[in-house]
Amino acid sequence: MRERPQLHVTLRLALLPALVLVLPVAFAAQAPSTGAPQNPPAGTTAPPAPQSELDRKSEAYYQFTMGRMYEDRYEVSGLAEYAGRAIAAYKRAYELDSHSSVIGERLAESYARAGRIPEAIAEAEGVLKQDPANLPARRILARIYVRSLGDMESSSGQKEMVDLAIRQYREIVRLDPSDSESQLWLARLYRLEQHDSDAEAVLRAGLVGAPDDEGLLRQMALLLLDQGRGQEAVALLEPVINRTPTADWLGLLGEAYAKQQNYPGAEDACRKAVDLQPENASARKCLGEALLLQEKYQGALEQYLRLAELEPNDPQHFLRLALIYRRLGQLDKAEESMMRAKENAPGNLEVIYNEALTYRAQGRFNDAIRVLSDAVAAAKGAERPSTMAILYEQLGALFREVENYSAAIETFDALRQLGPDQDKRARELIIDTYRMDRQLGKALVESEQAIAAYPGDRSFVITRAVLLAEKGDPAEGASLIHGLMKDSPNDFELYLTLAQVYERGRKFREAEEAALEAEKLAGRKPDRIMVWFLRGAIAERQKKFDDAEEQFKRVLAADPAESSTLNYYGYMLADRGIRLDEAVGLIQRALAAEPYNGAFLDSLGWAYFKQGKLDAARTELERAVARTAHDPTVREHLGEVYYKMGRPTQALAEWTKAQAFWREVVPADYESDRAAELDRKISQLKREMAQTAAPSSKP
Repeated sequence: MRERPQLHVTLRLALLPALVLVLPVAFAAQAPSTGAPQNPPAGTTAPPAPQSELDRKSEAYYQFTMGRMYEDRYEVSGLAEYAGRAIAAYKRAYELDSHSSVIGERLAESYARAGRIPEAIAEAEGVLKQDPANLPARRILARIYVRSLGDMESSSGQKEMVDLAIRQYREIVRLDPSDSESQLWLARLYRLEQHDSDAEAVLRAGLVGAPDDEGLLRQMALLLLDQGRGQEAVALLEPVINRTPTADWLGLLGEAYAKQQNYPGAEDACRKAVDLQPENASARKCLGEALLLQEKYQGALEQYLRLAELEPNDPQHFLRLALIYRRLGQLDKAEESMMRAKENAPGNLEVIYNEALTYRAQGRFNDAIRVLSDAVAAAKGAERPSTMAILYEQLGALFREVENYSAAIETFDALRQLGPDQDKRARELIIDTYRMDRQLGKALVESEQAIAAYPGDRSFVITRAVLLAEKGDPAEGASLIHGLMKDSPNDFELYLTLAQVYERGRKFREAEEAALEAEKLAGRKPDRIMVWFLRGAIAERQKKFDDAEEQFKRVLAADPAESSTLNYYGYMLADRGIRLDEAVGLIQRALAAEPYNGAFLDSLGWAYFKQGKLDAARTELERAVARTAHDPTVREHLGEVYYKMGRPTQALAEWTKAQAFWREVVPADYESDRAAELDRKISQLKREMAQTAAPSSKP
């Protein structure tokens, strides 16, 4: 709010009589109003009833001036009394000079400031009925519609106000193509309605007439960034920065570089912004994000620690700190940062979501489930479907983590009920959950229904192909994949899936051929990594260990932290009993990224067993069983450790469970030789236990 010295108001009031006498003709007739006669404002004395047109003009000007004075007082004090007096004065002025659109404009503005929106709209529309080209009235009406957006309780009401505002601003821009402020508002409203092409057309037209207008340039840059058009944004911003190298412009340039995945360029631009304005929070956010995208966690940590000092009440800074600490494995500090975010934004769903992620990283799965379950219960019916979808998906994933598959299915079904926008994702998750629970029959039924609901959607066809291979029918699965191929670069995913289908069906020669075709189409590094990993797995399953090792080394040369490869490679060495120290090191690197991954814990325990470190092996394998209770391999490994430690009863219990779980695995995972070997070990152990328990006979 702008302050006006009280002395200025007093002097103006003292000069009123002179002004009334000198300037009565200032009101040229412009437009009538619908204002009704009113009593004079409180504290004023109405002049005698006018006897002539000059007298009417003089009194109208007097009332108008009083209205302006009360407007000023309302602006300074915020007292509703002055708003009411301003409206009364303007209405009296309008009664005396109903042809003055200036009075009508001020009356509409006063109604709007006082929150009397229907009357403000009626007054402005009354002016426009008489003079459709009246730009001030249109600008007032447009501003009223924009101000009213925040007061609308329903989405339909908001939509109506946006449409009305767009209509006014569109007409203003037509009448005055040089009005860059109205062009800017029109573009913002178009973007709010997701009419980006219309917004872009308005902005480009505005920039033709005002190429250096910073408001239009900024909005155009934001539009390009939101659309992922980083290269165009860079081209737009670089000339601006050459003229005006401010921290704000450099921050936008950094974001544009990030959209191009030019993260070093983003870091450089954002660092320059910070150098220009070290206390500029937006510049530091820009730099922090650029560093995070490059996984430069220590540098990002420095920026967000400073941001937490600059803006200690902003929960977003502490959410970022929690994320960084999780990535650094400093889980206690991650939780501490999360609690700070929670203090600043109690009940905030984003904070609650990240709290659950922190608990999950700590292995506190039940705490994470509790937090998200409470959030879902509190948010039902009150939050947007998109927000609820995030909560349901994370909660379902947590249920799967603890192997509570029935609860996961129920949660994903609730996700499906949110509406058509969430239906497809929910179906994908339900199919995958049935697969994880080894219920291939139900997974196949769901996949068939999904294909019927989404004909032509290749993701469901791909999923069904893999399910068929796991069921033991790779030929049918491969046929589905071949039916999708177009002999184009888009076939990369299809060849990769085809290799998986053949690998699951133990058709290793065909799997190798499909993987090689996928590698030819793999343009991005992540795509190449997936191919190399799959080729390594195919080779390992055929006991071509040297070939597998070559592929795993290629992956780790490209991404030394790729945890699945670290684990697979380490387990392959450990299972063969070779280079055990190296195997342990590889698996420990995998666990640094995923410390509660049951498969990784099993690998480490097995490597320790091969080293003869039985206590360490038992510890890790018991942790693995707690995470993956139904995995026959993990149970068998733990049984081996117990047997070696001289605990036959515990060994038999674990092997018996493993034997039962082997009967539950999907056909693609069943290894008949291993199952037969386990049966042999159980029989032998039972004989040994019986002999030990039998009383010795004496001669």
